Amino acid sequence: MKVLVVGANGQIGQHVVKQLATSSEHTVKAMVRKQEQADELNNQGIETVVANLEDSVDELAKAMKGSDAVIFTAGSGGSTGPDKTLLIDLDGAIKTIEAAEEVGLERYIIVSAHQSHHRENWNEKIKPYYVAKHYADRVLRASKLNYTIVRPGGLLNEPGTGKISAAENLERGSIPREDVATTVVSSLTNEKTYHQSFDLISGEIQIDDALQKL
Repeated sequence: MKVLVVGANGQIGQHVVKQLATSSEHTVKAMVRKQEQADELNNQGIETVVANLEDSVDELAKAMKGSDAVIFTAGSGGSTGPDKTLLIDLDGAIKTIEAAEEVGLERYIIVSAHQSHHRENWNEKIKPYYVAKHYADRVLRASKLNYTIVRPGGLLNEPGTGKISAAENLERGSIPREDVATTVVSSLTNEKTYHQSFDLISGEIQIDDALQKL
């Protein structure tokens, strides 16, 4: 399966690209915003496409052509304001959903936020981010795509443990970004994750085994 990674230069995206690049099952195309980012990845032997989530749906559809799946790991980042959150985390995500439908791509995985589906559990400090994730996820669920919505807890930069807890509703917790990436890549062809959404935190069960219990 050829996988387009949207947000390939992000912290989770870098892990996803690395895992796909060494996979015997998948190939990767990394979508980045800047030519210098593309050049760096090309030097590593990784196929890239330069595109921006503020581009049109048609431009994003061109970036997707030839791919079998999309992993959306992009985000506006903590240093931007609510305006960029709306443009990237909400509208950017929705445009990639529309683009995927336009090119006939079926598999789509999005990295969302813990408990984004329950308004009463949103983090008040970053409420616009939760609003964006909530509605992007709703559009994805209503689409024709074979979706998986992964809602990780607090993100850590420490090495992954390979063990998680995954369920529709989980108490607040944290998880290494590397384990989020592994979960997302493992979900690509795992039928238990098809048309599913789940919270994700560190746990005691190996990732593949945890996904089988969904």
